[in-house]
Amino acid sequence: MSPDDASLFLDAMGDVEPLKGAANVHWQPVRNLRAPTRIDTLQLDNPLSTGFLDIVPLSVPLAFRRDGLQHGVIDKLRSGKYPQQASLNLLRQPVETCRQMLFSFILQAQEDNLRNVLVIHGKGRDDHSHANIVRSYVARWLTELDDVQAYCTALPHHGGSGACYVALRKTALAKQDNWERHAKRSR
Repeated sequence: MSPDDASLFLDAMGDVEPLKGAANVHWQPVRNLRAPTRIDTLQLDNPLSTGFLDIVPLSVPLAFRRDGLQHGVIDKLRSGKYPQQASLNLLRQPVETCRQMLFSFILQAQEDNLRNVLVIHGKGRDDHSHANIVRSYVARWLTELDDVQAYCTALPHHGGSGACYVALRKTALAKQDNWERHAKRSR
């Protein structure tokens, strides 16, 4: 600031009284009501989309199978013969929260070498209810994840059309373990 600017400022502020000395002003302590937002670096890699959605009617059971997966595997999955190693409950959650939770859940399941999980997405009473929108998004999201081999509607005691069984791709560690187990038998 130049000396001319400083003198102009002091002249302009000459008759100003500080508010702290005034009896009718009560200062409130400054509170930071919001916690600083933390960027979730895991979600930066989240490929799941929330764009245009084709709603899957409630009368249509959810089912998906990648090419190369044996029909017997999907039959066992559909009949609930694989034990569920973990489950994710998405009931009454906003769509964006469901997207983040599902992505994190599948990544964690892969890290833990899980093969079969249960995703509880809920079902609405009609085709345009919130639960059926989440159900339709889950059907799309699971196909967008390369680690998902197949999924299908769960049995009634696991949630029926409000849940789905998900078969995950075998990890490299699980493949190695399986190879070692079967290689020992052939010797």
